[in-house]
Amino acid sequence: MFEPDSAPRILSVSELNRLARMAVERALPVAWIAGEISNLTRAPSGHWSFTLKAAGAAVRCAMFRNRNQFLDWRPENGMQVEVRAQATLYEARGEFQLSVEAMRRAGLGALFEAFQRLKEKLEREGLFNPARKRPLPAQPTCIGVVTSPRAAALRDVLTTLKRRWPLARVVLYPTLVQGAGAAGQIARAIATAGEHGACEVLLLVRGGGSIEDLWSFNEEIVARAIADCPVPVVSGVGHETDFTIADFAADLRAPTPTGAAQLATPDGAEWRRRIDRVGGALAAEMHRRLDTLAQRLDGLGRRLRHPAARLAAQAGHLDHLSRRLDLARRAGLDRQRQRLERLNARLTAVAPRIEPRRVRSQDLLGRLRFALQAGLARRSAGLTALAAQLQQLNPEAVLARGYGIVRDSRGNILSRSDQIKVGEIVAIALARGSLAAEVKQTTT
Repeated sequence: MFEPDSAPRILSVSELNRLARMAVERALPVAWIAGEISNLTRAPSGHWSFTLKAAGAAVRCAMFRNRNQFLDWRPENGMQVEVRAQATLYEARGEFQLSVEAMRRAGLGALFEAFQRLKEKLEREGLFNPARKRPLPAQPTCIGVVTSPRAAALRDVLTTLKRRWPLARVVLYPTLVQGAGAAGQIARAIATAGEHGACEVLLLVRGGGSIEDLWSFNEEIVARAIADCPVPVVSGVGHETDFTIADFAADLRAPTPTGAAQLATPDGAEWRRRIDRVGGALAAEMHRRLDTLAQRLDGLGRRLRHPAARLAAQAGHLDHLSRRLDLARRAGLDRQRQRLERLNARLTAVAPRIEPRRVRSQDLLGRLRFALQAGLARRSAGLTALAAQLQQLNPEAVLARGYGIVRDSRGNILSRSDQIKVGEIVAIALARGSLAAEVKQTTT
C-alpha cells in the first residue's frame, strides 16, 4: 500500500490501529515485567485495569476475569508485583497496554527458584525417595502435633482427632510456624518429638497463607529434621494447592491440617459399626452353639442308664456270644474231620504201582545211553570228513603247493591277463611272504 509509484491508499483509524497492534505483538514477545500497581480498578464484569509504574515510566495494564480468578491473593495499589504479559495495542482508543496473563508479588520468582534448587538438591540425595516412606500405624495410641498453640489449624486437628479416634492421646510440640527463626523451632520440635518416643505418628500442620507465610516449611533444616525423625510424619501445610519442601520429605502429604488428622487416624465411627456387627455375629453364634449343646445334652440324658443295668445287659450278651462260639467251634471241627476222610479215600484210590514203573525206567535209561553213544560216533565221523574237505579248500594249502595270489595296485585279485596292463605293479602273495613285480608282457 506504500509503493511510491502507486497511488497512496487511505487507511481508516481502525485499520491503522489493527496494523499497529499486530506489529507490536510480533515485535515484543510475552515477558515478565516488574513495577508498582496504581489506579487499580475492578470492573463489575470481573476485569481489572491498572497502571504499572516504575521510576520515570508507566504502562496501562488489563487483566481479564478468566486470568485473575486464579490468583489466591488480592492485589492493592502500591504493591510491588511482577506480571507475565503480552505487549499490545488497545485498538478502540489506540493506547499501548499490557495484556496480563499472570501476576505474582515481587520477589516470588526468586523464592520459587530457591524452592526449586533446594527441591532438586534433596531429591538427588534421595530424601524424597518413595522407598524411605514409612507406613502409618493402623490404630495409633499416641499422636504428636507440631504447630503453633494459637493456630486455628490446631483446633481443627484436635476436633478431628477427637471425633475420629478419641482413644488416642495427643501431645502438642509447640513452635512458631512463620517468621524469623520459625524454621529452626519447627526442626527442634520435630527432633524433640522423635527423642520423646511416646508418639507413634507426628502431624506437622499449619493453616493456609502466602508463599512467604509458608516459607519456613521450605527450609532445608525442616526437611532434614523430617527425614531424621524416627516416627512417620504426616505433613498438612496450607491449602490443597500449596506444596512445600516439607510435603515432599514427609512420609505422607495431606492437603490440609484436617486432612492430616484424617489420614493419621482410623474412622472411629466405622470401627464402632464393625465392632457392633462382630458383636452381633458373636452373640448369634453363641446362642446357636448353646442351642446345639443343649440338644446334645438332652440326647445324652435319654441314653444314660444305671451302671448295674448296663453290666447285666453286657453279661447276657457275653453268654450269648460264648454259646455261639462253642457251637461254631464244634461245627468247624466236624467239617474238617469229614474233609480229611474224603481226601484219604481219594489218595488211597489213586496210589501208583511203583515197581513196574521202576523196571520200565531202567530199560528206557539203557536204551537212551546206547542211542547217545551211537549218535556221538556218527557226529564225530562227519566232523572229521568235513575238516578234511575244509583243509583241501584252504587257500594257504594251495599256496603251500607253489601257487600264488596276484593282486593289482588296488588290491583286486587277478584271474585273467586282460585285467592288467604292461608296466603296472602287481603284488604276489606266497605261502610265506609276498612279491612286488612289474608286468613286462601279457598273453591271452
